[in-house]
Amino acid sequence: MSDERRGRPADMWYSCMVLAPVKSPLKRSLDRALIALLVAGLFFALLLVALLPIDEPGAGALVLFPINVVVYLVAGVLAWYRRPSNRMGALILLAGGAVFLGGAGNTEIPLFVALGSIAASLPLAVFVHLLLAFPSGRLVGRLAHVTVALAYFTAIILQIPLYLWAPDIHAPGLALADVPELARLGSDIQAAVGGVVLTMTVVLLIARIRQATAAERRALVPLYGYGIFALAVILGSTRVLGAMFGWSGEATGFLQLAVLAGVPIAFALGVLLGGVARTGELEELGAWLGAAGDEKPAIAGALARTLGDPSLEVWFWVPTTMKYVDVQGVEAEESPPDPRRGIEIVELEGRRIGAISYDKALVDDPELAKTASRVVAIALDRDRLTAELHSSRLALQLSRERLVEAADSERRRIARNLHDGLQVQLVLLALEAQQLANAGGVGRPVSERATALRRGIDAAATELRGLVHSVMPAALVEGGLSAAAEDLVDRMPIPTSLHLGVTDGDCSPTVESVAYFVVAEALANAVKYSQARAISVSLRRQGETLYVAVSDDGRGGARAIGGSGLLGMAERIDVLGGSLEIVSEPGQGTSIRAEVPCG
Repeated sequence: MSDERRGRPADMWYSCMVLAPVKSPLKRSLDRALIALLVAGLFFALLLVALLPIDEPGAGALVLFPINVVVYLVAGVLAWYRRPSNRMGALILLAGGAVFLGGAGNTEIPLFVALGSIAASLPLAVFVHLLLAFPSGRLVGRLAHVTVALAYFTAIILQIPLYLWAPDIHAPGLALADVPELARLGSDIQAAVGGVVLTMTVVLLIARIRQATAAERRALVPLYGYGIFALAVILGSTRVLGAMFGWSGEATGFLQLAVLAGVPIAFALGVLLGGVARTGELEELGAWLGAAGDEKPAIAGALARTLGDPSLEVWFWVPTTMKYVDVQGVEAEESPPDPRRGIEIVELEGRRIGAISYDKALVDDPELAKTASRVVAIALDRDRLTAELHSSRLALQLSRERLVEAADSERRRIARNLHDGLQVQLVLLALEAQQLANAGGVGRPVSERATALRRGIDAAATELRGLVHSVMPAALVEGGLSAAAEDLVDRMPIPTSLHLGVTDGDCSPTVESVAYFVVAEALANAVKYSQARAISVSLRRQGETLYVAVSDDGRGGARAIGGSGLLGMAERIDVLGGSLEIVSEPGQGTSIRAEVPCG
């Protein structure tokens, strides 16, 4: 039966087949620990069922305590299992433990009653912690830390007067005396401080919603809305519902516990399905690298799913331009203006090969992005090389097209010069020679006309030599690269030094021609634009490579742009498989270095 007939896409089946077997020793240890937690939690839930007086009149709400414990237990274990490094799962389990202690206070066992009296308000503090620590389980900001600390202070410290001055017959060892006034005062202070905690929590949640992106709001608004509603119900229902509507304690407790049961479900769904940081399961990313063929998703998609950030972008580092580009080859900003975006540089064997741009709200722990970058570094380098190969092919094609256009343009220029200049001049000289042959003493003397004819022929020859030199310098043809370079330097109007480390004939004529034109173009640019006071030229061969360097102390700012001689220079070198580097910072001169394989 095909995967489609089973109702499951083939690529999903393949992904599960590849990823499921991969588990590290640490992951296996975590699985065993979570199983032990689950078993222990179910045992305590059953113990609570056995100890609570559920069958007594007026105790119907007590049945929700073990139900809450099981809900918190399952939600916490599931969240911790799916996102091992995310602390939300542990916090949900902590809240479940607080609910268990609160339920244990309703039993008749003195130890449990004492623990229940001490931890009666603890679930509210853990609930505030859950709200402010979402989505990563870590508190962010000083005010959040202060609010959570005040919540635990209210739940633990301000709870003390309630059991010190109000004796419980089931746990008599906690009370110091029976002073109802002090117990009531302590309850009022606890309620007032709890109201402050609630207000601070609401203010923080509203501020986070306002600062969130549209995608983040879709995950945060329902959860925070339910959280604020639940806090208000749990804190205010006892006083408000009893006073205004005459609700009994059992009815109020039933409402509070029912609302409390929805808390772990909401948070677990937020961790598993919402736009939160997927801080665990980086082993899946390693397994993804082992998938062969074209079935596996793009690296950016794999990272986005692993880290839980759909806005994640992968950038590739281009050494030649010292810039980042995205998967489409568009230049990316290394320092994004949005402070909510983070960048993790990816390196391989000390080489920068790319970067990961992510949303700090969704991936709040930079160490996670760093770990993911190390896992995918090799794959990222492979994709970078692939993208660079495609880019090089396109650049080579464009370079060849420009060379053809340049060659055609040069041929047209030579033809135009020959037709409009030298050809016309030679025709006129031929007519002059014919008139001189036919002259019989009319007009100027024959000697003067012969002298003028010789001068015209000399001018035509000079123009022809210049034309030939522009196509291929005679010094290069006759004397080689060294002689041609010396000729160029000797004719420079700016003091120019020449360092030769090459013997004529070491390289092929094509390579020597390209090297000559690199030097000629660099010197021409220096004279025309640089305002330099001194120029240095170096030609040397090392191994199978010819190194050409021309530097000046001018004003800098040279750029290889469309139509410039520098661009033509780069294209000549590129055709031979060489490389060209132009360093020309404004005010710091220009340095042009080329490496050409000798052929």
